[in-house]
Amino acid sequence: MNKYLLKAIGVGSLGGLLFGFDTAVIAGTTEQLTRVFHLTTGGTGHIGSIMQLFNFPANTLGLTVSIGLVGTVIGAMFSGILGQKIGGREALRIMALLYLISSIGCAFAPTWAILMLSRFVGGLGIGGSSVLGPVYIAELAPAKWRGRMVGTFQINIVIGILLAYLSNYIITTLNLGLHQWRWEFGVAILPSILFLILLYGIPRSSRWLVTTNQTNEALSVLKLMGSPNSEEELQEIIASVHLESSNKPEPLFNGKYGLPIFLAISIGMFNQLSGINAILYYSNSIFASAGFSSTSAALQSVAIGLVNLFATFLGMALIDKLGRKTLLLIGSLGMVFALGGVAVIFYTNHHQSMLVWCLVMFITFFAVSQGAVIWVYISEVFPSRVRSKGQSLGSSSHWVMNALIAQIFPFIADRSHALPFAFFAGMMLLQFFVVLFVYPETKQRSLEQIQTQFGIH
Repeated sequence: MNKYLLKAIGVGSLGGLLFGFDTAVIAGTTEQLTRVFHLTTGGTGHIGSIMQLFNFPANTLGLTVSIGLVGTVIGAMFSGILGQKIGGREALRIMALLYLISSIGCAFAPTWAILMLSRFVGGLGIGGSSVLGPVYIAELAPAKWRGRMVGTFQINIVIGILLAYLSNYIITTLNLGLHQWRWEFGVAILPSILFLILLYGIPRSSRWLVTTNQTNEALSVLKLMGSPNSEEELQEIIASVHLESSNKPEPLFNGKYGLPIFLAISIGMFNQLSGINAILYYSNSIFASAGFSSTSAALQSVAIGLVNLFATFLGMALIDKLGRKTLLLIGSLGMVFALGGVAVIFYTNHHQSMLVWCLVMFITFFAVSQGAVIWVYISEVFPSRVRSKGQSLGSSSHWVMNALIAQIFPFIADRSHALPFAFFAGMMLLQFFVVLFVYPETKQRSLEQIQTQFGIH
């Protein structure tokens, strides 16, 4: 562990902070955007979705919220190819530039069309960062610290979400009138500039350098990062990427990658099938449905963000000790009980005072397990030659499922408040058995050892 390694990991994970901020900041702007740009809901719920657009062309509020998600899916799908071609560091610079363009565009948008375009560009940066950041960190981090180091990306996402909620709340107290939403978007300009500048002070990934036959620079990076035996580690990396046979890109959908592909897709889908985004998006409606009086949405979001942050730190402290699989198993069971409790409360219309505690319990178990593990696990189950593509696949499954859940949740909840939570609880029970019988443990193994463990040569 040295200052160069810590700097590289810190900068690589900073994209997660912008990721979290950009994802959450929209929550505080929808009311004003509706008034300023005369947005309509077209009869749909507060959060729009991609598929609703085709049925309700007048749902301009929903489209304003969901257009960022469209960019996120596209960014996640194609950034892996970009990272494989030009390297994670250079690709992250492009994502930082997209963040900067988006934050400036949103803050100063003269028309709804410019706002939409800026939101879409920001989505591209989010999707790209969710792929490129964890891969870059995983390829630099020593095996025994890799879980915690890749986990800094998730911590930064959670911090970004909390900062978005907090800055939205502070700005609402300044009485800025109809310009409030511009300040809420504009806060992201400074960290975007900082992220872009810092990316010019970190090295390229040693493993990516090997895949492009730049072994001398790869050796220098390994020494800079404090590798105890850089020559031996370099030879391990060279062997793992089969440099001697071919440098041509290898397709991801290859029979030998069947297990990593299943792991990446399933963990991405289960992450959203827990109901985490539905609960964060619709928390106010959930409490109102249980008979709670209306409270400050901004302060409520800050409280949720704080719980999420502390639980994520706990997950990071445990991920390399207990392991990825163990955390997922513990989290699955905890979420089953928490979500089941919410379903029972809504079904029986009794014990509404327990709703808050059930949701806090859910967020805690989610952050300790799924929240802490997902980006770590996806970033380490694929070999170097297809790692960025594999990260894209897992991230895409996460974002597509996010879109589907955001689409379906309000319609089911309108008919039965209990049913969505019973479904989420069932999905977490299914996750427990899938993880128990299929998921391998990867803690404290080098990326090359994991590749050998999976029988990939």
